[in-house]
Amino acid sequence: MMRVIGGSLRGKKIIQPLDKSTRPLKDLVRESIFNILKHSKNENVDLNNAKILDLFSGTGSFGIECISRGAKKVFFFENYKRSVEILNKNIEVLNLKKNSKIFNKDIYCINNNDLKGIEFEIIFLDPPFKDKNINLLIEKIRELKIVNKKTLIILHRNSKFKENFENILIVNREQVYGSSKIIFGKII
Repeated sequence: MMRVIGGSLRGKKIIQPLDKSTRPLKDLVRESIFNILKHSKNENVDLNNAKILDLFSGTGSFGIECISRGAKKVFFFENYKRSVEILNKNIEVLNLKKNSKIFNKDIYCINNNDLKGIEFEIIFLDPPFKDKNINLLIEKIRELKIVNKKTLIILHRNSKFKENFENILIVNREQVYGSSKIIFGKII
């Protein structure tokens, strides 16, 4: 069973998928990310009133954790029907509708109308490990003009993958947790 780790919703249950099509972010990895966000000099982000973009959000554990810790608004993008249903239930049960906007849409189809005039403090990308279009997605994010020099990109990948982010992303830190690798960086 997954739970919110910290903040105002600490201990509240997050509904998980029953099928294996969605890979929820493990509690240990999520807790480590938020410890880094709070205590690291380079990746420190004040979540109070922050705007978060959660791409490939699954059932919403990362974005929900952000709201619990003070984020003003989380924009969730997920296109897998079963995950969107669970995400909607999680948002409803935890009473987070005013802090959330859910897009049931393919991430690669984001357009300026979806996120017009918004700059995010954090953009979290948790694509399927088999997805090889990460650089294309980062380039799309850059083109949308939704980042500034302080926007932190957090990417969840398989620890065995060796991505090349040359000319697109400055990697500040990589942390490995078993089969998961968390990459913190800034878009160039």
